[in-house]
Amino acid sequence: MSGFDFHGLTASFEGQRVIGPLSLHVKEGQHVALVGKSGAGKSTLIRLLYDRLNQQASLIPQGLGLVNALPVFHNIYMGQLDQHPTWYNTLTLIRPFQKDRVSVKALLGELDISEKQWVPAATLSGGQRQRVAIARALYRQAPVLLADEPISALDGPMAQLVMQLLTRRFNTSIIALHDIEMALAYCDRIIGIQDGQVALDEPAKNLAPSDIVSLY
Repeated sequence: MSGFDFHGLTASFEGQRVIGPLSLHVKEGQHVALVGKSGAGKSTLIRLLYDRLNQQASLIPQGLGLVNALPVFHNIYMGQLDQHPTWYNTLTLIRPFQKDRVSVKALLGELDISEKQWVPAATLSGGQRQRVAIARALYRQAPVLLADEPISALDGPMAQLVMQLLTRRFNTSIIALHDIEMALAYCDRIIGIQDGQVALDEPAKNLAPSDIVSLY
């Protein structure tokens, strides 16, 4: 099975090594959960993987990366900015094309915020903002998803819906998750990060929550 090879991943901050050096092979079709306590290096690893994959990836960063002054529609449309010529993007800023309006509204409907399409991102709650970043990643339609705590601001039922949506729409995903139960339920491979290194790498079916708790 083909996949994605990441060799020599390493990152330092203020002279301190925060990740690596480490290497990963992710098979095409795998849904991988990155687990570990805050500060273990999961967010840094997601950024390193995104730098390597670039156009092949849809990204949901922990900071979400929304432009507060722009409407929800344009924040989601940014997921496809690099897929259109400049004239098309400029026109879309003024008067969006119908096919894009319809596509974005459908995604917002799936995430239960279709009424927010034209409101500024600044007016949204934390959970709504997170769903807009999720919609932007879905709209990009890249083959790989990289997501950093994409359900941290969502309640139980919405978190379940989002994880179902992400693992269904993306053939391959690497998702940093703090919630062990969600990681085991929706991902088929668990990679535990501790002090910037891989401390655990097992199929989810072989693990119980108690096997992962020690990483926290």
